[in-house]
Amino acid sequence: MIVFFFLMIALVVVVAAVTLAVIGGGSEAVLPEAEPDRVADGLPESRPVVREDIDALRLPVAPRGYRMAEVDDVLERLAAELAERDARIAQLTATADASGPADRVDLSKGGER
Repeated sequence: MIVFFFLMIALVVVVAAVTLAVIGGGSEAVLPEAEPDRVADGLPESRPVVREDIDALRLPVAPRGYRMAEVDDVLERLAAELAERDARIAQLTATADASGPADRVDLSKGGER
């Protein structure tokens, strides 16, 4: 009989604790809104990305690996910068081809024209 009363009292205490935990915040949420734990990608905004920036880049780890959204953002940024560099190289190559062989420097012969 004593065990029954002990279990009933424990049940009432648990129900009361859960009720107070759920309703205890009143009009406020039980837990405050959490900021998304995203960090800036760490790549410079004011200049093109260089090899040292990539070597120093560290992405935050999530419970099951890396956060896919952050990795995607970094890869998109790198792809855009590489595409911009490729376009610039193609433009410079086309300009060099259009100027003719007289303006070219033959590097295989020690820089002679």
